[in-house]
Amino acid sequence: MARLLFTLALAFSAIYVLAQSQEQKAAVPGHYLFAWTGDAAGKGNDFLAVINADPASPSYGHLVTTVVTDQQTMYAHHTEYTMPASAMLFANDHDAGRTFIFDVRDPLHPKVATSFTDMAGYMHPHSFLRLPNGHVLATFQHQHAHHRESEGQMGTSGGLVEIDDQGKVIRASSNADPAFSDTLLSPYGLVVLPDLDRVVSTNSSMHDDDIFRGVTYQLWRLSDLKLLKTAYFDVGENHYGQISPEEPRLGPDGSIFVQTLGCGIEHITGVKTDEPKSQLVYTFPGNWCGVPTIVGHYLIQSVPVTHSLIVLDITNGVKPVEVSRLKISDTFKPHWTGWDAKTQRLVVTGREPRLFLVKLDPATGDLSMDDTFHDADGKVGFNFEQREWPHGWKGSGLPHGVVFSR
Repeated sequence: MARLLFTLALAFSAIYVLAQSQEQKAAVPGHYLFAWTGDAAGKGNDFLAVINADPASPSYGHLVTTVVTDQQTMYAHHTEYTMPASAMLFANDHDAGRTFIFDVRDPLHPKVATSFTDMAGYMHPHSFLRLPNGHVLATFQHQHAHHRESEGQMGTSGGLVEIDDQGKVIRASSNADPAFSDTLLSPYGLVVLPDLDRVVSTNSSMHDDDIFRGVTYQLWRLSDLKLLKTAYFDVGENHYGQISPEEPRLGPDGSIFVQTLGCGIEHITGVKTDEPKSQLVYTFPGNWCGVPTIVGHYLIQSVPVTHSLIVLDITNGVKPVEVSRLKISDTFKPHWTGWDAKTQRLVVTGREPRLFLVKLDPATGDLSMDDTFHDADGKVGFNFEQREWPHGWKGSGLPHGVVFSR
């Protein structure tokens, strides 16, 4: 009897130790950046780089590890904008039409969980946003059409697809609108409004030949993905600020702010009504403005022509006011921005192989470079240029979408 009790005690002890080990693995300490990266020369494969993002760590800004895919780089593009609770991160190579789902629950040992291409009759996904149920709602730029694709052409409409963390289709809906049959409807970005049972998406093509044809947004009912309305964006005084609307963001008052490739900010109100309204409320210098971030009542915009980030106070949504700007360098052209509430920092990537972290003063909107974030080379930011990577490749990486751990 004593031997049996001893054996049972050992068994329970082993189970307890295993459970503790699994729990610790599920909650790896530290804070990290996950940078979706392609080969700058287009010869190597896409990979996810994990970077130490804990300001209290002595190796803050240093590379932790990488996980490589089997996809030769075509255009490593968007990830999700924030890390989902499941830590199953979506990232796409847009030109390849392929999306990867990474399991980053253990940041020290990330892995590719699965990947997918066309879904539910749609192709070339662009943006990924989480729904309250934990699934992803993705914009797909084109309806699949074999005969058009073989002729080098794409469909003039696409759709929204709900996807789970295993890469399975839950439901899908076309964004084709008979009233806009002559208009290019290529879904680009989206914002989800669960409390209003609404989704707002923008239409903007990833093909340079079609960028001037993107001038509309669409209103959907979230509960059944029914398309409710297609509308044109407001044309401002400069007649180009509305062109190629890309990234919609929810403002502090519940209205929506949309960045355009024409460097405009469109302001959408009335999304719960039958007649939503858009107004061009601000225009930044230049063109090709990139991914914006809203923190509180500040909108931070990447503006390539000024090599800077520009901060607007959007307390009054119809009259945004510039409160600060930060020039990154004389050559850096910022594109992607992403916010980390945990460390109160923004990540910035551009069109060169370097990544930066920036601090935002929540009281004034002032930006400042985080000079303590640097790679082993000692220079501010993380260097992707000509290095030997843990997955056995040597070369220059070009980061695009970057997400902080939770």
